[in-house]
Amino acid sequence: MELLRFATVGSVDDGKSTLIGRLLFDSKAILQDTWDAMELSSRNHGDEYVNLALLTDGLRAEREQGITIDVAYRYFSTPRRKFIIADTPGHVQYTRNMVTGASTAHLALILIDARQGIVEQSRRHAIIASLLGIPHLVVCVNKMDLVEYDRAVFERIRDEFAAFAGKLTTRDIAYIPISALKGDNVVERSEHMPWFDGLPLLQHLEEVEIALDEDLDDPRFPVQYVIRPMSDAHHDYRGYAGTVAGGVFRAGDAVRVLPSGLTSRILSIDRFEGAVAAAVPPMAVTLRLEDDLDISRGDMIVGADRGPATAQEFEAVVCWMTEQSQLTPGTRLAIKHTTRVARALVRSVESRLDVNTLDEDPTIGALRLNEIGRVRLRTTQPLFMDPYERNRSTGSFILIDEARNTTVAAGMIRRALP
Repeated sequence: MELLRFATVGSVDDGKSTLIGRLLFDSKAILQDTWDAMELSSRNHGDEYVNLALLTDGLRAEREQGITIDVAYRYFSTPRRKFIIADTPGHVQYTRNMVTGASTAHLALILIDARQGIVEQSRRHAIIASLLGIPHLVVCVNKMDLVEYDRAVFERIRDEFAAFAGKLTTRDIAYIPISALKGDNVVERSEHMPWFDGLPLLQHLEEVEIALDEDLDDPRFPVQYVIRPMSDAHHDYRGYAGTVAGGVFRAGDAVRVLPSGLTSRILSIDRFEGAVAAAVPPMAVTLRLEDDLDISRGDMIVGADRGPATAQEFEAVVCWMTEQSQLTPGTRLAIKHTTRVARALVRSVESRLDVNTLDEDPTIGALRLNEIGRVRLRTTQPLFMDPYERNRSTGSFILIDEARNTTVAAGMIRRALP
């Protein structure tokens, strides 16, 4: 079955964790012992109902404060699709966690409290989701039960968000009035809102089209591992394992290997269950080539006539994720791009992005915790890159502080520089 990754975003106490709990409960994805534990914990906290948010708010600090701090992942499936949910924090202090959780999502659920309307964090998270290239947004106007399921409230918020969304790159935006606590329009259509003629949330998640979100035009295959079984039965087997990052690979296709530039043809495409005729993103496969070439981890197999840019200097948008230091010109860090690892020098910090307005401030010389800005980097080895807006896999990277062995930034490539 097709897999959909989605993230829940929004301001503090808009009901993100409760919505995920409701989705899992109404789709019969909660085991009885988990339900019993949530029931007991709810009673111990003095709640008059089972607090579904406890399903994802697993940290003690989260349960004490009633907020989400870390990213929680949950998995469930229906007969039509598999799902991976990232419950991301809403507080501005944990913007880096939200970026981490939403970075691989096909879709973002933006929750808005019907009583509060659109607030600063609603706009902030919508803009970050757009920056991350998430192709689908669902705006869930939550807590409709607390405004008497008033149609006018929903339509006012919908129209206000639609006017704001004109500055976003995301164009597929759906609006659904819900009550996560009561279950209205989450899995089943609500009897309290007969005026809403759209799909309930789960049905929308099952039907949203994601097959065309991947770049299927430009073949990209970062090599993760070289398979050479040392056995008599497979003494002549040489395969290159990895995950397809773009395009379509077929047996017999002409390909080119970077950085060497050597060419060959695909002999076969292997998976655990056997050979397949073609591979598309995000399939994990092993490619066998007709020629024995010098290929190792970090190289990239691409289409013979549709290669990425090869560059050592590029411009990118970076989210700085550590409070222990700042990103300043001259900073030296390790960079991981697809399966390739090199070292990078920050040539300049061009500007800082105001994530509330998308305006850029060119007077800033450094990026601090949770700040997003445009920078220029130079690497010790050439990287094989596409603009992030075209390919989220070959257009993204992380920066690592080698002294602390911690990830300090996530970046999105805008363009290669000569």
